[in-house]
Amino acid sequence: MKPLHSWEVSIEEAIRIQENLKDRLIPKKTFSSPKTIGGADVAYSTNKNFLFGAIAVLSYPEMKLIDTATAKGEISFPYLPGLFSFREGPILVKAFQGLRVKPDLLIFGGHGTAHPRGLGLASHMGLWFNLPSIGCARTPLLKEFDYPCLSRGSFEWIFLKGKKVGAVLRTKRGVKPVFVSPGHRIDLMTSIPIVLAACQRYRIPEPLRFAHRFSRKMMHGA
Repeated sequence: MKPLHSWEVSIEEAIRIQENLKDRLIPKKTFSSPKTIGGADVAYSTNKNFLFGAIAVLSYPEMKLIDTATAKGEISFPYLPGLFSFREGPILVKAFQGLRVKPDLLIFGGHGTAHPRGLGLASHMGLWFNLPSIGCARTPLLKEFDYPCLSRGSFEWIFLKGKKVGAVLRTKRGVKPVFVSPGHRIDLMTSIPIVLAACQRYRIPEPLRFAHRFSRKMMHGA
């Protein structure tokens, strides 16, 4: 894993890095069927001084837990929509280094290309880890979309300046949708069925649910 840049940057430098890195994204599928999928999640301490990163690796499509790694660190970047990767990236790098089993693909609780500058958390970290990555967020960053019908598997496109950059996907009937977008080394039409297959009984994909559980457990144990 080769570092792409320093994490100790100003807001202006962070935006410049995003603008430069987005041209390095590979917006197409570069892998065969994955055997393992990871989920990455970050929790924050109640005083907002520390954050806890967790990555869980599950078998695919069985969704059985294989490996997990966690890390704790101080928060060093302000809370700014669109720049979450500079806040959460360092701790996820630290957690990733602790994995015994590296996943074939990673799902992040954030955005990929469905981002104002085309480089959300999933895209940024996909480049950093050089892994296929998908963003699966609970809330949108972009506004140009419609909501899908209530049936499981239905979706509507998310647009940025007239270009399809993501999908609003219903993973469970009658439940709020998630916002899916490709990160790196994958395309949109491959991202959607993978996220759907990873959602078994719940709205959120199993790898993200496991990672969330471990990050929260760390937070409460701190």
